[in-house]
Amino acid sequence: MKTSMNICNQVIYFINSIFAALLIISYLLPFIPADFIPILSILNFSIPVFILINLLFVVYWFVKLNKRILLSLVAIGIGFSHLTSLYVVNEKLDKLNADLHLLSYNVRHLNMHNWIDDAEITEKINQFLLAEDPDIIALQDFKEKDDFVLENNFPYQYIQHRGRNKNNALAIYSKHPIVNTGNIDFKNTSNNSIYADVVVKNDTIRVYNVHLESLKITPDVSVLKDENQQKLIQRVSHSFAQQAKQTKLISQNLASCNYSKIVMGDFNNTAFSNVYREIKSFNLNDSFKERGNGFGKTFNFDFIPIRIDFILTDHDFKVLNFKNYNVEYSDHFPISTWIQLNNEMKSSSH
Repeated sequence: MKTSMNICNQVIYFINSIFAALLIISYLLPFIPADFIPILSILNFSIPVFILINLLFVVYWFVKLNKRILLSLVAIGIGFSHLTSLYVVNEKLDKLNADLHLLSYNVRHLNMHNWIDDAEITEKINQFLLAEDPDIIALQDFKEKDDFVLENNFPYQYIQHRGRNKNNALAIYSKHPIVNTGNIDFKNTSNNSIYADVVVKNDTIRVYNVHLESLKITPDVSVLKDENQQKLIQRVSHSFAQQAKQTKLISQNLASCNYSKIVMGDFNNTAFSNVYREIKSFNLNDSFKERGNGFGKTFNFDFIPIRIDFILTDHDFKVLNFKNYNVEYSDHFPISTWIQLNNEMKSSSH
């Protein structure tokens, strides 16, 4: 009996070693360009699962009072900072002291192909945005429709269609004057990024609306299991390589901008990725990590708490509050943050 138990523990420890190794390898992903070995980037989406599995091994060895507990403890401890990208607990400050309320939302073409069995999705999204009443809105996968009207509340807009495709656009709506706009063109793709220079309290802030290459996967684990795995890996790897190229273009614009910056949008990648790390490296804070709570799930991917939508704000700003909304009008969930502008901002005259 004792021998059988030892063999069983050895097998479990071997499996434990595999998942501990995978977790440690995944910690290196933010430092590896996605176009270097694109297939590795798939591990970005597995990190929450790897952490959970290693926590289960910790519990198992703790119950057994076995020193093998150290393996997963060390693996988790090495990347402890990654836990704050996955789950956070923060004090929220008073939103009434905010100078800007920002909201980002991938609206999935306003349910153009009836993915959701609800004929009133456009109206519900429209009313949701009007009720939240932020100062600046960034919309991805946007489609202009006659029954989607924000102009009365947001007198300044920049809407950029992808080529001739009127069903695929990025939009920035603002209560504050927009004095300049630009499109960061991604070649040979349906994705792109835009920016608007917005005047707030006599200062100019550059607001980016980012939509990186889509992974083109169905957010259902059971469906993914039935798909041709080789084709799936090839397609996703191609998307990660495209994201790396797109991020370089965004980085070039960020580097040349002398204004304080806000980057909002759908990265189609996680906070454990190289593309997130590169964009955030431009003196930006992740508003979720600053003032969010919980897992911060922004994409409806079965049971996995995926966070691929972000609002990154310049270090010049103080993040007061952050909110995830549990509204199911798209395959994404909207996110919002409230920030306070510092008295001395890195802005130039407009």
